[in-house]
Amino acid sequence: MWWEGGLRFTCLSCGRCCRGAPGAIYFTEAEGAEIAAFLSLSDVEFGRRYVTSRWEAPSIRERRNGECLMYDASTARCAIYPVRPAQCRLFPFWPSLLESREEWDAAARSCPGMNSGELHTAIDISSLLRINPFPDLL
Repeated sequence: MWWEGGLRFTCLSCGRCCRGAPGAIYFTEAEGAEIAAFLSLSDVEFGRRYVTSRWEAPSIRERRNGECLMYDASTARCAIYPVRPAQCRLFPFWPSLLESREEWDAAARSCPGMNSGELHTAIDISSLLRINPFPDLL
């Protein structure tokens, strides 16, 4: 694997991963229930307001400009940060971004925290890949 020496990444809380090009924001059934509880909504109401099924698995809807509905532009923060889905917690250590140095560097062009900051070892990264609930989709 090309990242056997580890990869540098430190989240700078810029919110760029929460906005931009449209895409899926997958969550598991348990994560959906946790988000609904955090928002003080029933599972049904959470689904009605925030969920789309246009992707391979349930996903949080986005605004027309590609921002996640949970992204608060006034603070550049996630409104559900303590219970955000694993997909969000694992970024940028997604299988699709780890396929090649070129994929990683392409993502790094829009994420200023990639290729700088804390060194994540190959062991750390492999551990993160094992907890990814959507390895075939990310």
